[in-house]
Amino acid sequence: MSDHYYSSKPTAAHDRKIWEAELRGHHFRFVSDAGVFAKGGVDFGSRTLIEAMDIPEEAEVLDVGCGYGPIGLAAAKLAGRGHVTMVDVNSRAVELAKENAAANGVSNVTILESDLFSAVEDRAFDVVLTNPPIRAGKAVVHAIFEGTHERLRSGGSLWVVIQKKQGAPSAKEKLESLFARVEEVTKEKGYRIYKAVKA
Repeated sequence: MSDHYYSSKPTAAHDRKIWEAELRGHHFRFVSDAGVFAKGGVDFGSRTLIEAMDIPEEAEVLDVGCGYGPIGLAAAKLAGRGHVTMVDVNSRAVELAKENAAANGVSNVTILESDLFSAVEDRAFDVVLTNPPIRAGKAVVHAIFEGTHERLRSGGSLWVVIQKKQGAPSAKEKLESLFARVEEVTKEKGYRIYKAVKA
């Protein structure tokens, strides 16, 4: 099957679902659809990242691979005087994220269709968040880490969730080759949350 959640134009038949979630003390109502990641509810990895991430109130934030939006929209609630840019290669996910931002009254966001960083080439950020598309392969995951390092301001941080069995040790090694400081913030049910800080 060639249709993945990291396909730019999913061809899966629509199967819209609506559900509610509590994230960082905020109530959200999400719409998802076939052809996007974790369509049935906020996945454990994303939820673990959302609970762990530290978002300054005035931060400029980038969510890479935003899907239908739970990580980026939760971050936007935390960065009340900041701004969150959310990007995904999947056009269906981008439309859902826009719909979910509007439905939840989140206005401090910009949501863009983007192959990795193509739509934000000239931008700089304080915080980058990602639940990387592991199934897209190690090269894509490492490209996210490298592109993040280029776009983070000095002292800025990347927050990433990754499963131990899906390459957490090699991901940490890659992060340590790029960033001044890498720490494991949380580990839960095989998931690792890494915070990597740029010098």
